[in-house]
Amino acid sequence: MPKKYSYQQLFSFTKNIFLEIGCSNQDAETAATSLLSADLRGVDSHGVARLSGYVRLWEVKRVNAKPAIKIIHETPSTATIDGDAGLGLVIAPHAMKVAIEKAKQAGTGWVSVKNSNHFGIAGSHAMMALENDMIGIAMTNASALVAPTFSVERMLGTNPIAVAIPSGDEPAFVADFATTTAANGKLEILQRKNAAMPMGWAQTNEGEPSTDPHALKEGGALLPLGGDREHGSHKGYALGSVVDIFSAVLSGANYGPWVPPFPAYVAMPENMPGEGIGHFFGAMRIDAFRPAAEFKIHMDKWIRRFRSAKTIKGEKRVFIPGDIEREMEEVRMKEGIPLLQPVVDDLKKLGEKFAVEYPTALEKSE
Repeated sequence: MPKKYSYQQLFSFTKNIFLEIGCSNQDAETAATSLLSADLRGVDSHGVARLSGYVRLWEVKRVNAKPAIKIIHETPSTATIDGDAGLGLVIAPHAMKVAIEKAKQAGTGWVSVKNSNHFGIAGSHAMMALENDMIGIAMTNASALVAPTFSVERMLGTNPIAVAIPSGDEPAFVADFATTTAANGKLEILQRKNAAMPMGWAQTNEGEPSTDPHALKEGGALLPLGGDREHGSHKGYALGSVVDIFSAVLSGANYGPWVPPFPAYVAMPENMPGEGIGHFFGAMRIDAFRPAAEFKIHMDKWIRRFRSAKTIKGEKRVFIPGDIEREMEEVRMKEGIPLLQPVVDDLKKLGEKFAVEYPTALEKSE
């Protein structure tokens, strides 16, 4: 059964690991906060389970622990940022702050990023805009694991999109989703559990449907949102393409099949056209469109009406995007974050490597 650890335990451990690879105190805190936001919100595939992956990227010199992040092009409402090969967990919050500052002055702010790395979950970055009465948008491209509709060749990443929208008395609307039927991290979780994969998540190297979570290791590919043409995979393919273009073609990062892989042991693509991984962020001031208080009243009304929608048989409620993750965060902050044994073992080895003490599980771990 999973062992549970408090947020503070995992935050301290994670921060110390980032300090050990050379991050500044501020960057280590930012990176740990970004990473742990995934575990808190129940996106276990993108949290501390990936910590050793970031360290391995640093070991092969693909991550710069002390990046000189800089704006290389800008207008009053836009900017392009060069992340200097830093941790995406650090570059993304920096870029989102730039978008927010642009929006404060111009009404909206848009930032495209090149020369970055994996940035964790998109939702945590989009949500930064909420406290400023702004709508936040975050997206990133990723290494090619996804076959376009009718193809067997991997051309796109899982390429997530997140949109955070403030409300009044109701909790914020937070949509955070991959443009594939399932993210690769979900396959990794099934591999650890030795469980089968639902049909429609991935295909074999010959394009046949598969339930084997190891399908990608055997040359297969993830499928765009929808799974197949009959269920709208062409729409997921289009969404993933938009993210790729906004994040990379616009910024000067690598795109399509040339995006650097997250596993450090996987060879880099040949003839790469850009620099690093790309991201795209947006911040829109509500009062650039209508009074914020007025908008929030109607946003609350929208949320309440959808909550009250009649449910199908066997279901008790209709969820608003962000509900499940927010409720999970409340539980995990109170009861602890569960980690599967393979993740615990991996983190312990990481702690031993850097002489960072790994925390003791909470007594009530299940």
